[in-house]
Amino acid sequence: MAAKSIKILSNFRRFCAIRSVFFSYKRACSSYGQTTVDDEEVFKFSELCSEFWDINGPFQALHTMNRLRVPLIRDALLRDTEGKIGTKPLKDKNILDIGCGGGILCEPLARLGANVMGIDASAEAISVAQHHAKHDPEVWERVNYRCMTAEDLVNQSDGFDAVVASEVIEHINDPEFFVETCAQLAKPGGSLILTTINRTPQSYLLAILGAEYVLNIVERGTHDWNKFVPDDQLASLVIYNGFTIHMIQGLCYNPFTRQWSKLGDTSVNYALVAQKEFV
Repeated sequence: MAAKSIKILSNFRRFCAIRSVFFSYKRACSSYGQTTVDDEEVFKFSELCSEFWDINGPFQALHTMNRLRVPLIRDALLRDTEGKIGTKPLKDKNILDIGCGGGILCEPLARLGANVMGIDASAEAISVAQHHAKHDPEVWERVNYRCMTAEDLVNQSDGFDAVVASEVIEHINDPEFFVETCAQLAKPGGSLILTTINRTPQSYLLAILGAEYVLNIVERGTHDWNKFVPDDQLASLVIYNGFTIHMIQGLCYNPFTRQWSKLGDTSVNYALVAQKEFV
């Protein structure tokens, strides 16, 4: 982690020199309808909406990933809380799940007591999420699903205790603007939790060739390797937008056990947890 931190800070200086040239321009663009949404990606996932809640279907890996990402989000929000007692440790916490799809992550967070807003650019996905949540009154009273983009929400929100984008940033058009938008949606002191795929030779072999073409874990064409975001680049973006990084954690999916585990290596899947600085 120390070596990675040095690398991140070194890249951060170089990144800032380049990024600052465009910063005022991108701010201006955001007020004229700039979007991070890739319409082709929205269409792709809309076609699979009926399978969101098939635990053995194309989203199986997301269902089992909850065993890692739900505790990750819980612990990020309870970092400064002693005891962590009770069955509803996230009571009164407001969480935003960007790119929520059918609500696979929103529902377990709601069961921990959180008030969860799930947003997605796919109307079909939101419809599936709403329909499924209605089957559980405990979930239904704590989730709010809306078909919209993160940038649309900026001027409608007072901020969230946690902003989550899990397996999302690799499907959008503009990672820089996306992280900037996430920063605007997080309260001072709020958490940012991102999970995504690194852009490395290993990720091409495992996440593209292996997962899509050999083992058929996900549909072919689900991912575009060129959209994967290197961990040091994402860390630089997060730092630039006023966050302190608490953790970068490698994640590993075992296609034979169909389970996730933590890993020291971030060359394929990884999670980033950060906290927004107080002004």
